[in-house]
Amino acid sequence: MPHATPMRLATTIRPYDWGSVTALPELFGTEPTGEPQAELWMGAHPGAPSTAGGVPLNELIARDPAATLGERCAERFGPVLPYLFKVLAIERPLSLQVHPTSAQAEAGFADENARGIPLDDYARTYKDAAHKPEMVCALTPFHGLCGFRPPAATAGLLARLGVPGLRPWIETLRTGEPGQALREVFAAMLGDAARPLRAETEAALLESRDPDLAAYAGIARACPGDPGVVAALLLHHVTLSPGEALYLGAGVPHAYLGGIGVEIMANSDNVLRCGLTSKHVDVPELMRVVDFTPSDPHRVEPAADGSGAYDYRPPAPEFALTRYDLAGTHALPGGVPAIVLCVAGEARVGDDLTLLPGQSAFVPAAAAPPGVSGKGTIYVARPGAFTL
Repeated sequence: MPHATPMRLATTIRPYDWGSVTALPELFGTEPTGEPQAELWMGAHPGAPSTAGGVPLNELIARDPAATLGERCAERFGPVLPYLFKVLAIERPLSLQVHPTSAQAEAGFADENARGIPLDDYARTYKDAAHKPEMVCALTPFHGLCGFRPPAATAGLLARLGVPGLRPWIETLRTGEPGQALREVFAAMLGDAARPLRAETEAALLESRDPDLAAYAGIARACPGDPGVVAALLLHHVTLSPGEALYLGAGVPHAYLGGIGVEIMANSDNVLRCGLTSKHVDVPELMRVVDFTPSDPHRVEPAADGSGAYDYRPPAPEFALTRYDLAGTHALPGGVPAIVLCVAGEARVGDDLTLLPGQSAFVPAAAAPPGVSGKGTIYVARPGAFTL
């Protein structure tokens, strides 16, 4: 029967300039290529689909959505894998960015199509018509920026830099309505008129010995002269220990700064950037999409079953993630499209497939639920809780 067994995947590694040259080779026991290895993609996104038996996964799914995805998943999301699974290896900061809602993505994608902007154009903002909620789970110590800090707290942090020119922004943050104050100061920080003040603030960051400013000083060293350096001061700095996870919904500004993690998201490549990047920056559209409500970082606590399985269920129907610290045998959920990734040791999937670190397999919905065994750690991606 077609699609009745797990299928080994051949995957693509994206060489973005923020990636590490050595982290993935060291993690997976492979040879360095001499160029950054930033993102290992596992999934069916047309930008870099994985292949099974030499056939792109998106083509396999299009040929038989019911068998590959399962009827419930295909009915809910259409004939596409609803999630994209990645491994990130971050050597220097990623872009300061935000993701759109579904309605914003649909409108933006249609508008750029109507204006005739090619999908591969550098100035293209919307790559598809989907939203992109995402969750990252740390494999090593991992840190980033996530969500706006309460503006009064940020005012105090800025005051500690001792830069006189920051006083109007500090006053706005202390006295204004929080959302409006953040919008006003964020826009001003990114504007051309603030260039001299940004340079002065960046110099103060580099000289600071304040531990609460250390992460932002690191951004200044990595991205000198970038407008995003000062704007980053408005955001929470978040650290994750291995196994800890962070969820990012639409409109939440964020930037990953360092470490290795697995990331799962809706099957989209829509990113609006305003700094810390060599990629396309679209400040006006980002200002329209970003949510200026102060918010605490959304950590996702896994549910443990006592046998080495840790289930992460973020508030997104497209995806969920389970970590298995293998000892005995675990049965994977059946009837859903799953991707199994080995990150350490060795894992046996079903009767015939063995995965080493960095290797992955697609388990079609029509396959009998395979057992996984071995010694090591695997992550299993699947659609979210609506299917279970």
